[in-house]
Order: sequence, then structure tokens, then C-alpha cells
Amino acid sequence: MLTDYIEAAMRHAKYEILPDDNSYYGEIPECRGVYANEKTLAETEKDLRGALEGWILLGIRHGAELPIIEGIDLNVHAVA
Repeated sequence: MLTDYIEAAMRHAKYEILPDDNSYYGEIPECRGVYANEKTLAETEKDLRGALEGWILLGIRHGAELPIIEGIDLNVHAVA
């Protein structure tokens, strides 16, 4: 499930080339604060994936509400 979530989130990534230094910037809009900036697109994708993984683990550890992406919900729900 975690791998599916990461892959789904990466499909939502947006990339652009920054005009000031021609580096690549990537972010996942649904995952606030998850971004990367590197010289190549491949490096940016790799760093973005790493940032996403850390963001997910930190969110789970602190009980943060993670966005549901493509129907995948990593949030812990209380069972009544």
C-alpha cells in the first residue's frame, strides 16, 4: 500500500525549469511542502521521491492527516 501511495503521488508531480539557473523544480501539490530542485530532471525526480517518503513517515509518526491520493488512504482510522 505504501509503495502504491508513493507511485500515485509521483504521478501527480509537477515539474518546471527555473529561468534563473535552468535547474528543475518539482513538487507534489497534494503533499504540502514536498518539493525538490536539482540540475537535471532525473535528479529532481529522485530527490522528490525521497522528500515524499520522509514526509509520509513524519506525517504518520506525528498523526498528521495525509491526503488521499487516487483513492489510497494511509490514515489510521479509529475502529468503533
